[in-house]
Amino acid sequence: MFNLDDFKGKKVSILGGGKSGQAVAQLLASYGCEVLISDEGMIQLAVPSARITVENGGHTEQVFLADFIVKSPGIFPKSAVLFKARELRVPVFSELEVALSFLPKNVRVLAVTGTNGKTTTTALLGEILKQKLARENSAHKVWVCGNIGNPVSACVPQVQEGDELVIEVSSYQLEDSTYFHPQVAGLLNVTPDHLDHHGGMKNYIAAKARLFRDQTSQDAAVLNGADAICAQLTDQIPGKLWVFSAQPKHWLKTDVFYDGDELIFSQGYQIRPPRLKGIHNVENAMAAALMAFADGANEQDVQRAFDTFEAIEHRIETVTEYKGVTYINDSKATNLDSTITALKSFDKRQNIWLILGGRDKGSSYEQLLPYLKDYCKCVLSIGECMDKIERELHGDFPLVRCTTLDNAIGFAAGHAVRGDVVLLSPACASFDQFKSFEERGKKFKELVHTLK
Repeated sequence: MFNLDDFKGKKVSILGGGKSGQAVAQLLASYGCEVLISDEGMIQLAVPSARITVENGGHTEQVFLADFIVKSPGIFPKSAVLFKARELRVPVFSELEVALSFLPKNVRVLAVTGTNGKTTTTALLGEILKQKLARENSAHKVWVCGNIGNPVSACVPQVQEGDELVIEVSSYQLEDSTYFHPQVAGLLNVTPDHLDHHGGMKNYIAAKARLFRDQTSQDAAVLNGADAICAQLTDQIPGKLWVFSAQPKHWLKTDVFYDGDELIFSQGYQIRPPRLKGIHNVENAMAAALMAFADGANEQDVQRAFDTFEAIEHRIETVTEYKGVTYINDSKATNLDSTITALKSFDKRQNIWLILGGRDKGSSYEQLLPYLKDYCKCVLSIGECMDKIERELHGDFPLVRCTTLDNAIGFAAGHAVRGDVVLLSPACASFDQFKSFEERGKKFKELVHTLK
C-alpha cells in the first residue's frame, strides 16, 4: 500500500510520459519529490518543472536509482524494466493508487469498470451526483476523472474535503494497484479484452475483481446479473450488493428491470432511461442509477440527469448524413464485444458498411460472422490486422482491404446507397495508425465532413 508520508521528498521514477504519467509527476514534484519520467518514445513536458527530468528513447539504469516507481497503465506487466525493478526490490505503484493518497479526508470514491460501457456509465453517474448536490444546495463538487480522459492525478489537487470522486478505472489500473478502496464500485460486464496484455482471460478477470478487494461491509457493489463472470464474483463482495440487468435471462436476482419503456426499481421508482441508442445503454443507465442510489441520490436526481444527458463522443455517435447515407463514429469500440454491441443497436437490414481493424487484441474475428450476416453489407478492413481478419472470415462475408481510414471512407462513399450506414467500429486498438481511439474518431469525423 502506498503511504504518502513514507515518500515525501524521495526520488521517484515514472514509467511512461503520457497524460497520466505527466500528471502524477507534477503531483509528486509539488510534494517535494525528485522525479524522473522515463519513456521509450520522445516526449516533452507540458508543464516544465525544476524537480522533473525526462529521459527519452528507453529506460536506463537511472530508473532504478529511485526510492519507488510509478507505472503508467499501458506498460506491459512482464516488461524487462518492471522485472528488474522487482528484482532490485524497488516498490512499484500505479498512478491511480498514488493519486488517491493525496485526497483529503471524507472524500467518497465511486469507481466504474467493465469491458464495455465504462465511459457512458461514469459520465451518467457524475451527472446524477451533480443533480444530487444541486438539490441539497451543497457547496461540494463532483469530480469525474480516470480513464474517461482526465487523469486522477490532475484532479486531486483541486478536490476539497466532502467532495465526491467518480472514476472510470481500467483493468490495467486495477492490476497495478496494491490498494484501492472505492465506497461504491460498479462492474458492468467482463468479456475477452486486453488478453495480450494480461496474458489470458484468468488474469483479466482477476484484474477486474480487484475492484472489490479492499472494500468493507460498509461499502456497496453494483454488478451485471446477466453476466456469468460477474455472477461468479459475488462471494468476493463484502458490502451491500445491487444487481442490474435488461436481459430476460440473468444469474442473480435483480434490483431493477426494463419494461420496454421505463426502468422499474425495487424501491418502487419508475424512471425513463436517457435517449441513447441500444439496449446496452439501458444497462449503463441502470448501473449508474443503482450506484447513485447507493450514494444517497433519489429518483428525481436520476430522472433529471437522464433527461438532459447527451451521447458520449466516439461511442455510436452520429456524425452526419450525406446523400442519404448515415456516418457513425464508434471509434471507442476497441474489442469484439463492443463492436457486436454497436451492430445490435441497429435493425437487421444488412445495410452497414463496417470499418474494421487496427492493432489486434488477441480474439477471433470469427465471432463477428453471425452479426455481419444480419447487419452488414460489407467489411472494409484497415490497419495491422487485415490479414488476420481476412483469414478468420474465411471468405464467408464480402470484404474489401482498404488499409487506411481515408481509403475506407472513400470506398464506402463511392458505393453506399441511400439508406445505408457507414460505421467505424474497429474492434481493435488504434495504436498502429493513431495515438488513441479519440484521435482515430476525430480523423473519421474530419474525413466524413470533407465529403460534403
